[in-house]
Amino acid sequence: MNGEAAVEEQFRTPLSGRVAIVTGASKGIGAATAEAFAAAGAAVVLGARDTAALESVAGGIRARGGQALAVGTDVTDAGSMRHVVDQALSAYGRLDAAFNNASAGPLPAPLADIDPDEFDLGIATNVRGTFLGMKFQIPAMLANGGGAIVNMASIAGLNATANLAAYVAGKAGIIGLTKVAALDYADQGIRVNVVAPGPIRTYHIEAAGEQAIRAASMSTPMRRMGTSAEVAQTVLWLCSDQASFITGTVIPVDGGQAAGNKPPQMYRQGQRMTDPPASAG
Repeated sequence: MNGEAAVEEQFRTPLSGRVAIVTGASKGIGAATAEAFAAAGAAVVLGARDTAALESVAGGIRARGGQALAVGTDVTDAGSMRHVVDQALSAYGRLDAAFNNASAGPLPAPLADIDPDEFDLGIATNVRGTFLGMKFQIPAMLANGGGAIVNMASIAGLNATANLAAYVAGKAGIIGLTKVAALDYADQGIRVNVVAPGPIRTYHIEAAGEQAIRAASMSTPMRRMGTSAEVAQTVLWLCSDQASFITGTVIPVDGGQAAGNKPPQMYRQGQRMTDPPASAG
């Protein structure tokens, strides 16, 4: 391969030779991110509880010429999280990147109506799961000189959303954990960041129907939902050398929600508001 071809290949597969773990990788954003890591040249270890769905994603990656290993994983269990890292090291010899993405918790409800066990599940999956991921990923990365971790939060971890007490608390906890980890290992070659998506068009919102999709779209200043691919590409960038001086930060992927409010129509003081034209919004 000549020099020009080598440079072109490096841009096409910027993570070639690296190894990544993605938890919550059986569907949605996790699956899209695992596929994006593989397309960028990385070997990917996929973790989730749904092993059949997980193997389907891994099989698709291998069918396209990528390297992928599916490992049944419970992010709330320390032994399970140690195991997925051990599997990465056994199969590929190193660990360079990780995306801690798994999430679970109660259905939306006012705080006093939430079952305590369901609340505990939300905290265990989000906060404990992210902690356990980093606990075992960091030593593996230190062994080969460093790496990059991205944790999955949400815009709801920055600005609370009604009826999502466990989710908001869990995502806010992830942001706090990330900042501590970033500081702890900033001078040891490990970067730790957070992505905080707003409304993303995944299977969850698809199942809720067109009315839910329209409402979610209108909640963003861009007046649309994001895609799993847009979140995945943000994760890849944070794990790449292009983000080598970024650690301990929160990257919203939210169509502008974190910036503030963009009302669909403004009133003028002393003037009666009328309905907007049918084509507006």
